[in-house]
Amino acid sequence: MLCQDCKKKESSVHLTQIINNEKVVLNLCKNCAENRGFHSPFENMPFPLAEFVTGMMGVGSSLPAKSKKKSLAGKKCQFCGLTFEDFGKVGRFGCGQCYKTFGSDLLDLLRKIHGSNEHRGKVPSGTADTVKVIREERKLRDELKMAIEQEDFEKAAEIRDLINEKSSKV
Repeated sequence: MLCQDCKKKESSVHLTQIINNEKVVLNLCKNCAENRGFHSPFENMPFPLAEFVTGMMGVGSSLPAKSKKKSLAGKKCQFCGLTFEDFGKVGRFGCGQCYKTFGSDLLDLLRKIHGSNEHRGKVPSGTADTVKVIREERKLRDELKMAIEQEDFEKAAEIRDLINEKSSKV
């Protein structure tokens, strides 16, 4: 969107005010905003996302387990070269492949930030049935894992058969 004043540059400052019960919206470029006297109080202040993520991960102090810390220390994205420790310092990934490289290591971090590492919100229309089947299968796999850990092999066999039945339908 172009600046409403100069109509030359892209607007980067978006101001919305309510004056006498009327909404006034201004979309200005940085120069025009400064000319009108608008400036961001956060402009020269760094956003502490990296510190927030680092604090949640425990980078710099101690990760949940020393063995996990050692396994993450050598992990590196093969496309951009970012390490998990660098992610903790910077607070963002270097490329899209980082999500695949570090995805399993982010589960604990996501659980701490969002309260869960599983999306429970709305799904795009037309995909609800597929998502429901995937969630049911994931739940069954978790139950299967627990049954095996508890050495309840009869229950595990029943759950395995249910999983196979559901996957053959998809």
